[in-house]
Parts: sequence; C-alpha cells; structure tokens
Amino acid sequence: MANAVTSLCCVVLAAVVVVFAQKRSLQGARVQYERMGSDVTMQCGTLEADASVTWKVNGTDVKAQRVEQGSRLILKQVDLSSSGLYSCFQDPGGERRDQINLRVGTPPKDPVVMCRSNTYPKGFYCSWHLQHLTYIPTEFEVQVKHNQRSLDVQRDPIHKNRCNVKFPELFSTFKYRVNVTAINALGQASTIISFDEFNIVKPDPPEKVVATPIPNNVRRLEVTWSSPSTWPDVENFPLKYFLRYRPLIREQWQHVELSDSTSHTITDAYAGKEYIIQVAAKDMEIGTWSDWSVAVHATPWIDEPRQSTSTTEAEVVIETTPSAAPPSAKPQLSVPVDSCCTLAGSSLLLLASTLLSVVW
Repeated sequence: MANAVTSLCCVVLAAVVVVFAQKRSLQGARVQYERMGSDVTMQCGTLEADASVTWKVNGTDVKAQRVEQGSRLILKQVDLSSSGLYSCFQDPGGERRDQINLRVGTPPKDPVVMCRSNTYPKGFYCSWHLQHLTYIPTEFEVQVKHNQRSLDVQRDPIHKNRCNVKFPELFSTFKYRVNVTAINALGQASTIISFDEFNIVKPDPPEKVVATPIPNNVRRLEVTWSSPSTWPDVENFPLKYFLRYRPLIREQWQHVELSDSTSHTITDAYAGKEYIIQVAAKDMEIGTWSDWSVAVHATPWIDEPRQSTSTTEAEVVIETTPSAAPPSAKPQLSVPVDSCCTLAGSSLLLLASTLLSVVW
C-alpha cells in the first residue's frame, strides 16, 4: 500500500514539474500570430540563414507539411492544429537557440452592437459580440458621441462586452453615435450605429408576478406584480403593462393592456383549468415593450365535493345486499342423447323384472 501511494505521488509530482516547465518555456518564448490558411516562416533567433538547426514543436518532431531552409522553418497552409511552442536547436551540439509560441487565428469581422436603456432616465448600456471566433486574443474599443461631444464610457464590471453611459441630457433631438472596434494582432473591424434617445428605452420585465384563485369564484384569478427593480423612477416615469394569459389546453393568448396598475382580475377563466400568465412593461410615452416576465401557473377556485349525510341514503346503503354472482362462465358437461336413451331403457327393464317377480 505504501509503495502504491509513493508511486502515485511521484506521478503527480512529475506532472506538476512538466506543467511548470511548459509555463516557464511559454513565458520565455516570443509570440508569433499568423493567419489561418497562410504559409508561415519562423526564424531561429539571430542565426545565419545557412545555419544547420533542428526544430521541435511541443517537445516532439514537427510533422506538419513544411520546408526547412537553414535557420528557417516554413509551415504550409497552417490551421489551428499548427499552433504550439516551437523550439530550434543548433547542430551539432543541440543547444537551444530560440522559442516561438505560434498562435494561428483570424482577423475579426464587424462586431454586432446593440444599445438599450433599461434604467431610463439615468443612462443606457451598449453590448457587442463577434459572430465568428478569432481564436486569438481580441480587444474592443468603444466611442460614444452625442451632439459632436464624446461621452464618458464605463466598462461594465460584470459583463465583459458591455459598457454603461449616462444620458447627458433628456429629450434631446440629437442622435447618439456608437463606434465599436474589434482589434487583434491580425487586423481590426468596426461597427457604427446611431439612434435617438427614445428608440432604445426598453424596461426589464415586471417582477414578482403572482396569480391566486379567488375563493368561491370558479372563473376568476387575481394577478399582481411589481415594476422592474432596475427602473429607477416609476413615479415620474410611470410604466404601463400588458398582461397575457391562456389555459394550458389552448394555444391562443388573451391580452389586457393596463395603464399603471400592478394588478388585474381575470374574470373569464375556464373553471378547473390551469392557466399560464405573463406580464410585460413599457414606458408610458416612449420606447418599446419589455420581454415577457417569467411565466406563472394558477388554477381558479375549485369547489370541494360535498359529503352526503342523509339518513335515508345511509339506511339504503346498510340494507342493500350484494347481488348474486353471475353464473360461472365455465362450460357445462352435456349428456349425449344416445346415453339418455340407453339409461331410460335399462330402467324400464328393471321395473318389468320387479313386477314379474311380485306376480309369481
């Protein structure tokens, strides 16, 4: 047992040493970024062009399609599998002369940019993403302008590809202009969007949606909710709401638009049927509707069945006796006609013999 534990510890220690050595090697290597599908040339340090060298990748022989020209290694039409740590050793002594961390990727394409205000009138946020991976580190630069003036852009501490911007003024007729540029070692690409203040206002969905049955009413449901907690000033910038509901047995929704109320009574529910209910919100005057809230389920009030206490019914139950069991379904044995005749004849002969004996 002790030998097994010791062997396991040695294996783990060896793995840690290998990982540490690889990290040390990567830290000392220079990084070379190359475009996918291109031919890549790597130079072994400052050695002369006709120097004799040996190349390794991640500690093993280079097996990719290549051309070795003195101190240079040329890889043909590289792909993602070509990425790795390349080392060159000068012959004949085998001294390592250089290390190159080759990273194969692609330049970025135009990012997709979206801006929205869910905290009106405080500010808005913009988010962005790339539709295609680049496989190498890619950074983003963001510029926001309003009325030819650059605005302060705060990178979001939680969401990586998002920034927050405060409104410099309200009810402005000047458009906002947002420029997002994606940059990596192989290239860059930009997307510019412009919008009016009132077009990007979109609250978050209402919260704490609750639907409860109303006692003794089999067709009503009471629905209540709260305004989104991210909406900062519901008194001065009130919201209106849109309620939709349907029984699970049907696909068609019923809709109700409400002013600024945060409750509604459904009066036309099907008795005994489970309902699914959602609510959306929108600023009273500008912007678009929020996404739907998390769905809640509820069933209208169901009357409990009444228990019978009638004395007559009880007596009937007591006096009632079970009905006779149905006749057995098993087939009955039948007597053949010839046998019946034979039996009858034998009886007559016996009777005749008895009478004769009495007479004599």
